[in-house]
Amino acid sequence: MVQDSIVAVQEQTAIPGELVIQQPAVRPRTPYQVLRALPRDATPAQQDSAIQAAFHPSEIRYSSQPDTLHLPGHAPARSLTTVDIPKYYKEGFFSKYTLLHPELSVERYGVAGDPIPYTIRGDNMITSLLLACFILAVIAISNARRFIARQAKDFFYTPREGTTVITETSSELRFQTFLVMLTSLLLALIFYFYTTTYIGDTFILQSQYHLIAIYFGATMGYFLTKALLYTAVNAVFFDSKRNVQWMKVLVFITSIEGALLFPAVMLQTYFDLKIQNVTTYFIIVLVLVKLLTIYKCYVIFFRRNVVSLQIILYFCTLEMIPMLAFWRALVIIGNYLKINF
Repeated sequence: MVQDSIVAVQEQTAIPGELVIQQPAVRPRTPYQVLRALPRDATPAQQDSAIQAAFHPSEIRYSSQPDTLHLPGHAPARSLTTVDIPKYYKEGFFSKYTLLHPELSVERYGVAGDPIPYTIRGDNMITSLLLACFILAVIAISNARRFIARQAKDFFYTPREGTTVITETSSELRFQTFLVMLTSLLLALIFYFYTTTYIGDTFILQSQYHLIAIYFGATMGYFLTKALLYTAVNAVFFDSKRNVQWMKVLVFITSIEGALLFPAVMLQTYFDLKIQNVTTYFIIVLVLVKLLTIYKCYVIFFRRNVVSLQIILYFCTLEMIPMLAFWRALVIIGNYLKINF
């Protein structure tokens, strides 16, 4: 159809009576030339047929001859078919070094060893946390020496009735809050040691930091709950002055507990102290703290009316039962989060 159209155009342009010399048909080189050779009334379908008949797509083959048409002093242009990096990038002193090129085969020599197990001593996060707590505790104690001496003196000395009570400053309150948080962190670490030894060492959590954070939050909740219980019960049976004195004593005893537990945590972390020895030390500290608590409870609340049954009921209800419930809750948390194989 395209050839007929071209012949028809040639017949229309020929002059009658003259000899027409047929020239060989020149293959069009551009789509514009093909469309120009068609009649003006050619439809889009005819134009598309003409284009398909004139041009046949074929595979592009680049020349394999070296390119010599480049500027003097400049390297030859890079071929479009070259997709790898230059040779001088691949060859060098470490070109055949297996650790630099993991795609090369690696030959192992000897017997593969066992992977190093996780330890608290090698944990940078726990080490940084303990070091920061130690530095902050030293700085706080050095700045609050008078406050600590006054608290220790008032702890073993019973003031007379009507004695003016010295109120704590804001820095002393921050110091006591820091010591309570430090005690909570140390208790969380001790129970984490106990959990990894007697309960299990694999948990459904993504990191062991999450387990320590859960124990830390549970310990802070235990101290807060115990303080609320003491406040609610003491507000019913005793006056506000004794209640305030008792809360100060309770915070001071908690701070003493944290100071006594810090060496055990450091020894178990960095000197591989046996968990049995840590447990024994923790029980001794706990018994000592409870003895100091019951002593101050007797001095503040039951010194005038010595009723042994009353003080025993008070101490067991507000001190022993919450502590046993807290310990049982931590055991349940550890058993619930561990992975059972």
